[in-house]
Amino acid sequence: MRLDEIDRRILRALQRDGRMQNVELAKEVGLSPSPCLRRVKLLEDAGIIDRYVAVVNPVKAGLPLSLFARVWLTAQDAETIDHFIAAMKKLPEVMECYIMLGESDALLRVAVSDLDDYRRFQSTHLTKINGIQNVKTDVPSQIVKQTHALPLR
Repeated sequence: MRLDEIDRRILRALQRDGRMQNVELAKEVGLSPSPCLRRVKLLEDAGIIDRYVAVVNPVKAGLPLSLFARVWLTAQDAETIDHFIAAMKKLPEVMECYIMLGESDALLRVAVSDLDDYRRFQSTHLTKINGIQNVKTDVPSQIVKQTHALPLR
């Protein structure tokens, strides 16, 4: 499915407010409600709109600290990587997990309440996973920009 300008306007609006009512969305993108709803349904059916979520404020939810963990595995074979991926999917503290090309094998974003919580997570979960050789943690000092919206032009 190729996105036209109206599709992009719909997606930008829904990325800003996923709970927007169809009538309001249609008005914003310059369509009447029925065609707007059809387009949204097409975007959903095509998998372009993957799902709708609530963005929770981490500070107010008691998880104000995001840390980045660089992970080195004992090997890069399929079995080791698959085991690591399965383990990461089970850990709710792991907000994002990327298999990397470069110095480390994986990069994680971990959400925790404080450094003690992270130390517990690292010692009781992360370093106990077979296949993990080393973990280096980076602590951000300031969040400059954080968005969930793709730059649809």
